Amino acid sequence: MLFGWKKRCRHLEAENAQLKAHTAQLEARLTESQAKNQQLLQALAAARKNSRNSSKRPSSDIVKPPPKPLGKGKRRKIGAQPGHPEHEHPAFTPAQIDHHISYELEHCPVDPSHRLVPLADQQEVIQQVELVEQPFVVTEHTAQGYWCEGCQCIHYAAFPAELVAGGLCGLRLTSLVCYLKGKLHGSYSGIQDFFRDVLSLEVSRGYLAKLNQKAAQAFAQPYAQLLSLLPQQVHLNADETGHKENGPRYWTGGFQAKAFIVFRIQASRGSDVLFDPLGQNFQGSLGADFWGAYRKYAGPCGVLIQFCLAHLIREVEYLCEFPDLSVQRYGQALLAGLKELFDALHRRAELS
Repeated sequence: MLFGWKKRCRHLEAENAQLKAHTAQLEARLTESQAKNQQLLQALAAARKNSRNSSKRPSSDIVKPPPKPLGKGKRRKIGAQPGHPEHEHPAFTPAQIDHHISYELEHCPVDPSHRLVPLADQQEVIQQVELVEQPFVVTEHTAQGYWCEGCQCIHYAAFPAELVAGGLCGLRLTSLVCYLKGKLHGSYSGIQDFFRDVLSLEVSRGYLAKLNQKAAQAFAQPYAQLLSLLPQQVHLNADETGHKENGPRYWTGGFQAKAFIVFRIQASRGSDVLFDPLGQNFQGSLGADFWGAYRKYAGPCGVLIQFCLAHLIREVEYLCEFPDLSVQRYGQALLAGLKELFDALHRRAELS
């Protein structure tokens, strides 16, 4: 009897050990499934991340978002909208007017027998701007030559230094080339066509490139002065964009101060592009996006960073779409606070 009871106990103990081992296996599988589920949730959230709900650039979107549905009701008409104030060109001042043409009535348009009395304060005016037939002037500079009986050679009168440096194109025409190239991003072939077709002036593309290089040298000193003023600014906004130049990749970084903007082209996008112009003792605040180089610069230097609110809002919207409900609630609370912030900003004129 006793032997049977012991055998029964050993059997129960063996079953209990098997159950415990099986439970441990199930718990391990559950932990592994939970970890995989969390990884899948994060991967799903990352896959949904795009330029609309994060700081990612629009070019990083694999597929463009679907077009927004048109709102209900009539589509607005093309052109000025009802109630929109008219925008008219301000009248030219008398000093700006080059020519005057007057039109007079010889007789009444209704009855030629009526007597007309001109009124000094009653006139209708139309001002018209037109290009001149040849929109440039050509000036020939002549340096007189003299035979020196003592030196037994010819001496010429000296040309002004700025005239020699200018060459074929004067200051304004050189500035026009720089404007067409730097501001309007025209190609040298396009600028050459403009000179030929509009100005009736034949120039080579090489000469146009030389004019831009000459202007760059002229801008070197004021550019260096603006660059030296960057560390002294109370607040700076910074951003950068990438581009290729004949194959290699470069980045154009911009620093916007209150009164001026400085652009720099670098072969790197790292934090060195901040350490170089601003140094390690920059005391102002830096407005920037979430690019890691800004955080890397701010850390050791103790710089206060104001993150771009447009980027921040997109990141918060990403949290609102996160699969985890607790993360969604956190994002919605942040978004509500940001809406209150912008509501106050829009009413700032009404506030004390």
